[in-house]
Amino acid sequence: MTTLVIGANGQIGKQFCELSQQAGTPIKAMIRSEEQAAWFSERGIDTVIADLEGDFEHAFEGCDQVAFTAGSGPHTGPDKTLMIDLFGAIRTADIAKQKGLSRYIMISAIRAEQPLEAPAKMRPYMVAKFAADAHLRNSGLPYVILKPGRLTDEAASQQFASSLEEAGDNQISRANVVQALLHVVQTASLINQEYVLLDGKRSIEEIIG
Repeated sequence: MTTLVIGANGQIGKQFCELSQQAGTPIKAMIRSEEQAAWFSERGIDTVIADLEGDFEHAFEGCDQVAFTAGSGPHTGPDKTLMIDLFGAIRTADIAKQKGLSRYIMISAIRAEQPLEAPAKMRPYMVAKFAADAHLRNSGLPYVILKPGRLTDEAASQQFASSLEEAGDNQISRANVVQALLHVVQTASLINQEYVLLDGKRSIEEIIG
């Protein structure tokens, strides 16, 4: 089963692609330009050039499921949030459904369903995540939504929590998110599920099953 990785050149996307390649899990990394291809080529990772803000339907060819790890990032404005985190995610679901893919795995955010409770500068992003998640749930496409807390650059502990009460904090390392994402990608039986992901003391199998 080949997974199309949208947002492959991002911080989570790159780590996920490298870990998947090491694990022997088939992926196709969607990147925006030839300039980004060298890093993936050096690691033997298959790539396809496509633009999430333009034409990217061809990227789905030969893929069985999709993992959406794309994000507009903290240094862009609401325009990119609309185009990538909202419309890009929605279009991904629509194309995946049209092409008969088996599953859509979304990297969302903890408490995306409560965007007005986020700090003011984060609200457009949280609204985008809220709407994209809602579209995915109603698309009829089997899905898994992962909801990490505040992302850090710590090494992977491979230890998780599934609630703020359990974790005592709202953070998780990107490396741990990648470990969780790989587990979901490799477990085809997980459908129509949503999981909060935080750093904690339990294994990913205990959190997700």
